[in-house]
This record gives sequence, C-alpha cells and structure tokens, in this order.
Amino acid sequence: MAGGGTGGHVIPALAVARELRDRGHEAVFFGTRKGFEAKLAPAAGFPIEWIEVSALNRTGWRQALRSLGTLPASVAHCLKLMRKYRPQAVFSMGGYVAGPVVMAAILRRIPIVAMEPNAMPGLTNRWIGRFVARALLSFEETARYFPKGRTEITGLPVRKEFFAIPPREPGETTTVLITGGSRGARSLNQAARESWPYIRESGLRVRILHQTGGDAYEQIAREFPASGVAGEVMPFIDDMPAAFAKADLVVCRSGAGAVAEVAAAGKPAILVPFPYAADNHQFHNAEALYRLGAARLVADAELNGRRLFDEIRSLAEHPRDMQEMGERARAFAHPGAAKRAADLLEELELRRH
Repeated sequence: MAGGGTGGHVIPALAVARELRDRGHEAVFFGTRKGFEAKLAPAAGFPIEWIEVSALNRTGWRQALRSLGTLPASVAHCLKLMRKYRPQAVFSMGGYVAGPVVMAAILRRIPIVAMEPNAMPGLTNRWIGRFVARALLSFEETARYFPKGRTEITGLPVRKEFFAIPPREPGETTTVLITGGSRGARSLNQAARESWPYIRESGLRVRILHQTGGDAYEQIAREFPASGVAGEVMPFIDDMPAAFAKADLVVCRSGAGAVAEVAAAGKPAILVPFPYAADNHQFHNAEALYRLGAARLVADAELNGRRLFDEIRSLAEHPRDMQEMGERARAFAHPGAAKRAADLLEELELRRH
C-alpha cells in the first residue's frame, strides 16, 4: 500500500487494505514517520515499513534538489523491502510518499493499481501513469493522463453511511452545513461570521451547522449566540454522515474526499477550492461538479460574508433547484470503490501466478 502524508491519501488506502484483509490477503503500508499513515495504519492493525522521502511539488528549488538527492536511496530501500515481502501487486494513492514505492515496483515489474481521486492527477501519478496496470478514477477527464484502455471510473472509497442518506424534502427552514474539514478553513470561518448580519436582517429562515476546527472554535462559539441566527457551532463533528443527513446544503472545500462525500450523500454544495492545493486540483474537482450542475463554485479570493449569503439565499429561495443539484451530485457517486480495487488486485495476483 503506497501513498501517505495526508488523510486524503491514507484513508482510501485503508479502506482497500481492509477489504483485502477480509479476503485473507496481507496488506503492508510503506510510509513515513511524519505522515498520517504513521498513526492510522498501525491503529487499524496493519504493518508499516518506514521510508525516507520528501515532497518535490510546490517546494523551493533547494528543497526539491535535496528531495531528488535522497530519492535513489529511498528507491533502493523499497527494492530491499519488496525482496522481503515479495508483493503480488502495489496499490498506489499517489502523493510524494508513493514515489519511490512505485518506482521500485516498476523496476521489479510488479503490477501497479493506481487510484487517482482528483480531476487533475498528482505529480507521482502523472509520472508513472504509463506504467500502471489499472488506473481507478473519479473523473472522466482524468483518463487522458493514463494509457487508453487501462482506466476505470470507480470513485473514491466513501463510508456506506453517506450513501444511505435519504433525500430531504424542502421545508420552511434551510439547514446549511459549513465545514472546512477537521481543522477548519480560515476563509470559510470568516465568511460564515460575516454572513450572520445578512441572514438576520433578511429574515431568511436559515439554520447553520458550522464545524469550525479547533483553533477558531472558541471565538466563533462565543460570538454566535448574539448573531441572531439559528444553529450550532462545533469544533469537530464526530458523526459527519448524520450532519450531512440534517443538511439541505453543504458549504465546503473541494478536496477529493469532500467531493466524494457530497456526491454519495446527494447534497447540493457551494464549493470553495483551497487555492494553494497542489496543481490547483481542488479547483478542477469543483469545476467538474459545477459543469454537471451539481454545485456552485466560489473562488476563495471572492468569498466573503455577502457572497456566501447571496449564494445561500439564491438556493434557499429555490428549493426545487437544490433538489435537482442533489440528484445530479448523487449521479456522480460510485459505491463499492474499495471492493473494485480489491477485485483488480486479486486479478493481478492470479495473472502473476
């Protein structure tokens, strides 16, 4: 299992690893001590082997040179580990942590299944695209980065609870879930606070569910009771599928995981791409849903309280339009992504035997 650093790389890989384990196979993670995999993989009961690797993309030239300098040793270490484990296949989520792992797999002619959840593939998956046995994608437009005939639209593994969320019938009050992820997003938090006076003065019946992240929670929670707006402010939402089920509209970033959850839940969304994401991939993700008519797209630089209120009001005043957006979003969802990835890995194992 290759791919780490962020939760967006590790959590889908864990879903595939669990599926493989349930079928009697062994899944071993290769990762760094600094990434999310260092905590999440052992906690889930999977062995992990440590490798040394640093990011190349969106770094200064000095850091890039240092990273390139350590790459041969990292690849050599991965080759040594592969001689130890003799893997039948490598599953890659991309990211810089996967780089030396997939390079070693190419040298040893071990088949690679790559999952690319973003509309714009990351640097590692672009580099090794022509070597993959199969590329599992979330967006049709991503197929051009991989060999013809080796791609498949599977989506990203998403908890089954999101797929079980029933459509909401329009009511007198529009419930808006605002979340910038577990750590929060400064621009979303600021825009939410700035939107309170507009909501109050308009008389629009809106209820806010706001996950702020830990850093901003204390101040926002202290100010919210005086806002005159109905709702609840939380530092972290433990049961996100339950929060989605209560929401008529979701305001969030457009990372691959967030987009997959919005689609699985069939929710209309206002997507605000993180402007500093590698290769601007969050913009490309949001743009894909926007073109489908499943979401609104607001640039981070254009987001403020007035703009957020205007977007919410334009949708809240046309609940049938929101329903249609949710239906288009659900049509984008793909259940069973982890199962399909495990199926392909088993097929590759049989071919090698």
